[in-house]
Amino acid sequence: MTDTTSRFIQLDNWIFEVKSVRAIRVDNYGEPYSAIANFSFNGNNVYIDGLMTREDEDFSKKDYQIFYRMCQKLGIKQAQFDRLKGNEFKLDTVDIAPIKKETAPLKLVR
Repeated sequence: MTDTTSRFIQLDNWIFEVKSVRAIRVDNYGEPYSAIANFSFNGNNVYIDGLMTREDEDFSKKDYQIFYRMCQKLGIKQAQFDRLKGNEFKLDTVDIAPIKKETAPLKLVR
């Protein structure tokens, strides 16, 4: 994963911008999902809300890493989300590092 994905598609003289995404956690599309979240894009920022999981399932570290990688792939610089802490919602902000470009291995010249 070394490139970013564009958030727009152009067809003739129409440009379609991706401004929101619904994410579902499921092995195969169409099956019942175990978690859901909504991504709302604004420039290089994203707000993630509506994160819900099924009973007795947590949002795991692996889930967090997948969301982070998705943000990297779309060129997002900062993500914000609400999280419940001590019966209160707290807004958290995460800076997203750009994807590191892989460099070709150096060749030894003799």
